[in-house]
Amino acid sequence: MPSSPSKYEDIHRSNRSNPMERALTLCFVLTLLLNLQPAESPDPACRNTCGSLTVKYPFGTGYGCGSPRFHPYVTCFHAQDRHELVFATHTGLYPITSISYTTSTLIISPPYMSTCTSMKPSPNLGLDWSGPFELGSSTFVLLHCDPSTTSLTVKGSPICDRSSPNLCSSMYACPAVLALGLPPFSPTNTCCVYSPANFDGKGELDLQALECSGYAPVVSLGDYPTDPTQWEYGVELKYTQGAFESNHMDTKCPTCENSGGACGYDSPSLAFLCVCGGGYNTSTDCNIYNQVEGIIWSSASFPSRKNRWSNLGYSGLVLTAAACSMNQSLRKLFFQVGINP
Repeated sequence: MPSSPSKYEDIHRSNRSNPMERALTLCFVLTLLLNLQPAESPDPACRNTCGSLTVKYPFGTGYGCGSPRFHPYVTCFHAQDRHELVFATHTGLYPITSISYTTSTLIISPPYMSTCTSMKPSPNLGLDWSGPFELGSSTFVLLHCDPSTTSLTVKGSPICDRSSPNLCSSMYACPAVLALGLPPFSPTNTCCVYSPANFDGKGELDLQALECSGYAPVVSLGDYPTDPTQWEYGVELKYTQGAFESNHMDTKCPTCENSGGACGYDSPSLAFLCVCGGGYNTSTDCNIYNQVEGIIWSSASFPSRKNRWSNLGYSGLVLTAAACSMNQSLRKLFFQVGINP
């Protein structure tokens, strides 16, 4: 004798055959989604790229992204349709051209620096002493200085390295020196190779005090030590991570980034956040969000939420999405919680 249908089977069969009950199920889902309470989150949403650069912890693309110790200094600058990662100090904004996360260094390209193909008078360049950055291994070739370059000092110490005269002679062979008021192949007694470089008490390369017109920061001579058109120009900076960043790097941040998220922080608590697609945040990683997004957002269109979901709302959506992803209908969920619409 066949067994009688279970209560769940009755409900499941009724759900397939009754349009009104299917509508009630849809209303349940929509009500849950539309009443999710957004909480404050970084705006714009954190991203893991800016222009052509990959942005990883401790850096971020805006407020609430990366580490709070680094945000005031490194951010993603928006200009029309262009995005550029920039480094900010009290002396200006400087484009970042590369980052090495293995050596904890980055290269900036000051807009008024000189190269063999373009020379120009330069304002002071400085770092904020309170920030987590210091000068790297760049060599500064100071150009069109007072002829008595042997007297140039910083913090009372002579700065000109006389062991590399070829750098000055090579730079002065560039036709671009005309922009500094010098003829090509000028005497090198108005040039100073400042290496290793160090800034003054204000944290600056004070060209006015040194009585120099400009500077050419050289990161590497490469394979062409006498051909300045082939040199790599820029200012190398080293950055240091404190205990705050190290703790997150050793624990939460790699998991977040591996799930497609960007590491950030809440304000004002500075608690760790993993910023997922659309600006939605979690305290762990984006794996759950990615699953929910694939289940829910691919099958329906709901109002955009630029802020992250609250923990309660997000948990409700995960529960609903999990139920939807099963072969059974949502009526099984109603049955389990004792609801029989």
